[in-house]
Amino acid sequence: MKLRAIIAGTETNVEIRREGNRVAASINGRNYELDVHQWALQMLMRDAVDHVFNCRVESAPSASQPFDVFVGTTRYSMTLVDPKRLRAAAAAGGHADGAARIVAPMPGKVVRVLVEHGAQVEAGTGVVVVEAMKMQNEMKAPRAGTVSAINVEVGATVNGGDVLAVIE
Repeated sequence: MKLRAIIAGTETNVEIRREGNRVAASINGRNYELDVHQWALQMLMRDAVDHVFNCRVESAPSASQPFDVFVGTTRYSMTLVDPKRLRAAAAAGGHADGAARIVAPMPGKVVRVLVEHGAQVEAGTGVVVVEAMKMQNEMKAPRAGTVSAINVEVGATVNGGDVLAVIE
């Protein structure tokens, strides 16, 4: 999994591969192996020249929320960001005119429209359900607002990138 991390205010690239209790991580090209003990959020980290560090995570990491990592007695504030999630949010999120457009991620068929024009919605409210490759995907409102346009109806075929609805 490729992520971007902000560690002590510095942005860096991180690649993580998990194999059971072992994790291989590459941070800006430096390789590390971690032996993770989930019960305590503690781990032993070994770098490429076999230095071993005792590490612990102060709180459970979550996407885009800062958390503290201790390496020995040194504390690092860290935030992980998934670039794929950022691209999806940008595609569906706010634009210069203040409107949030809900866009079809791939070609499919509209199987349900869950809201009406003019409806007030909260962030995360389901707006349209599109079926693609025999899977139904619920397109959700990226932010709270008023549904100013519904551009599809049940049974319509859509292409990837089509604007399904607009929230203002």
